[in-house]
Amino acid sequence: MSHENLIAGYRILARIGSGAASELFAAQDRKTKQVWALKHVIKRVEKDQRFIDQVQQEYIVGTKLDHKYIRKIHRFVKHRSLFKVNAVSLLMELVDGSSLEQQLPKSHLEIVKLFHKVALGLSHMHLRGFVHADIKPSNILVTDDKQIKIIDLGQGCPIGTVKARIQGTPGYMAPEQAHRQAITPKTDIYNLGATMYWVLVHEVVPTSLPPKDELESLYTGALDTELIKPPTPPHEKDPSIHPILSKQILDCVQLHPDDRPESMSVVANRLELVAELLETTNRAKKKKRSGETPKNLSK
Repeated sequence: MSHENLIAGYRILARIGSGAASELFAAQDRKTKQVWALKHVIKRVEKDQRFIDQVQQEYIVGTKLDHKYIRKIHRFVKHRSLFKVNAVSLLMELVDGSSLEQQLPKSHLEIVKLFHKVALGLSHMHLRGFVHADIKPSNILVTDDKQIKIIDLGQGCPIGTVKARIQGTPGYMAPEQAHRQAITPKTDIYNLGATMYWVLVHEVVPTSLPPKDELESLYTGALDTELIKPPTPPHEKDPSIHPILSKQILDCVQLHPDDRPESMSVVANRLELVAELLETTNRAKKKKRSGETPKNLSK
């Protein structure tokens, strides 16, 4: 009989990815035969404790959520050696898809419909009292049938949290994250707008980070808007982008939280209206093209 490769009692079927200090596997429950995604983190040095903490946070936040556009969290396992936790495993819903970073939508209408779903998922999260705080292309999975899953809740936190250190991803990070101020639903609105900006124009928005030597400190400097160059409107980068879609993105990435849309549900409603506008525009273009066909053929 061959020796099984097991982690936390689950049969490892394949390695499907890796992160900063984690590995992701497809793993099967030997009793039920259910297949899960298993995130495994080993603490090799003391500084790896933060990665252990993030996985535990992902479990805490994830088990409070229940939405079709957010990856479901199933179980958290601590691995001990000499009474100390030296590794953790997180059992999650296995999603057959690739990240938005790897699989870009083919049209602006597809992009808007996709982000409408992301906004609905995040709105659910906010109603449950949490902020994702790390929305970016690699944290949105897209399936072949155009469904999405928001993943990686490791930086998620209760609304109003002030973090002990700067967390986020440059290019998507809201100014209040860079300046270690309260994390709120408006933070996710900025992250979402910055992600839409990248998907549409393939550039990141300017990030207001403090000096390099202060990045890991308890930096709480005031936001100086004069030091931050606002992003060029998307429709000026690409004239094929509808100006109304461009405006929605710019509204989301306003420097001050109070200047952004009131809530993620407002963002979702606006994106739904933009999708309807783009569908109407596309139908009109098709109708115009089909109406011109006989004239072209008669020449």
